[in-house]
Amino acid sequence: MIGSLPFIMNNNLSAFNKKKKYRIFISADHGLAIVYFLQTYVVPSLLYEDVEVILLTDDELVGKIQDRFGQPGLIIEGLRLNAVKDYLKTYRPSRQWWINFFRRVGASKKINTEALDSHVRQVEGEATGKRIFFVDFIRFVVTILRNSRVARKFLVSRQKRLVPKQPGIYGDLFEKYQPDLVVASTPAWRLDRFLVREAAKRNIQTVAVIVGWDNPSSYSLNGGKVDWITCWSEIQKEELVQGSDWDPSKVNIGGIPSYDGYFQEKWLMGKDQYFQIHHLDPTRKLLGYACSFTTFSPNYQNIEAIIELMDSEELIEPCQLLIRLHPNHFLDDPLFRAEKDHITKLAERNPHVHLVEPVPLGGDLGYYSGEDMPEKSSMMAYSDVFLTVYSTMVVEASIHETPIVSICLDVPDGWGVENRFYLPLSTIGNWPTHKRFIDSGAGRVALSKAELKDHLNIYLKCPEIDLEKQRKFIKDECTYVDASAGRRTAGFLLSLIRQ
Repeated sequence: MIGSLPFIMNNNLSAFNKKKKYRIFISADHGLAIVYFLQTYVVPSLLYEDVEVILLTDDELVGKIQDRFGQPGLIIEGLRLNAVKDYLKTYRPSRQWWINFFRRVGASKKINTEALDSHVRQVEGEATGKRIFFVDFIRFVVTILRNSRVARKFLVSRQKRLVPKQPGIYGDLFEKYQPDLVVASTPAWRLDRFLVREAAKRNIQTVAVIVGWDNPSSYSLNGGKVDWITCWSEIQKEELVQGSDWDPSKVNIGGIPSYDGYFQEKWLMGKDQYFQIHHLDPTRKLLGYACSFTTFSPNYQNIEAIIELMDSEELIEPCQLLIRLHPNHFLDDPLFRAEKDHITKLAERNPHVHLVEPVPLGGDLGYYSGEDMPEKSSMMAYSDVFLTVYSTMVVEASIHETPIVSICLDVPDGWGVENRFYLPLSTIGNWPTHKRFIDSGAGRVALSKAELKDHLNIYLKCPEIDLEKQRKFIKDECTYVDASAGRRTAGFLLSLIRQ
């Protein structure tokens, strides 16, 4: 454990005027946001400085989160997501959909837009009905946005009007608590945009935090007026400034608080305990595979290739495989469910293949949960080689100094379903975060079964061969590797209300 809450005093936070009782709204509309704010020093640091925090989250989870994290100064309220969804459905739904789509893909061409371009191709490929006739229109508007700062600013400003009339969805909460600052886990990219827009209408200062590694390069322009933002690194700051027109003076680099626990090793189970939980064989090397997003491509072909190498004894050590399913596998989608069932059957048939299911928070926050951080941390720490498809877990596994292979095998017939967009994994290496991982040398990429075999055998024989590159990769991507990001982020938020 590095430091304790009184350490905040050493960051000059106590020098601020403390006469006024300050209040902050925090929107936690995603499981990752729960980890970012409540399982780090961010909220505890704010409470320590006598700031009252009103955390807004999924209505179904208010009681559960209160029971687990409740403490003096922390109030849990519902985000009223059902009312938000009703507004999306009933007030010019087509207009709202198109504006949000162009916001997402409209970043400046000054940054790498490969991930955004893939989303454009997906929308075009899956278009049905009237949307088929808008394909050329989509390309035309995206081209204008990519080349015109004026057009991007106009799009962002138009979104300000898309907020329910008073009292609106959150009017009573603003009247009741009179917050000094509204904090969201995105710059109004998700359903938090209605809370952010309401705050802007009331001239209340807003700030966004970046909870996801790929967020600045995958979600593009703000969904409303946001005054400040704090991100992981200089790399993300550059993406925000060059791609989304942020004023550099309004962008703070605070690291990623969610990973402080990794650096502290506070979530790590004992190895014997972890192996017993999953019935793992201590005499075999452990290969950990984390399923990546299933939006564009399945994972099963990667898993089958690993199992085939294990069964044919082509690896230099006897191995076992532990597979972590992706949160998307639990969505109400027949393709995702079918892949989950396929992977489950693979595990049932092979005594050396085991399965991990992410733990759900419930409600709309789904399976992106902090409930199983000990599980995630231990899986990455005790895998002899960690495999995935450029997932954010390549960053997390690098913190644990575990060798990484990004396995990207293509499926000859794709999803095999009409009107379902398929993107070969071999083509996504130029996405911004993927390219940074490749260029860093922090791990290796397998585009074929033969490459997969070579990479696994190299790492099984020489696990530290890329360790120094991993350490540099983590410093570049996370900035602060001393578990101080939570306190630094809290200090930034405090500076905004006490300046």
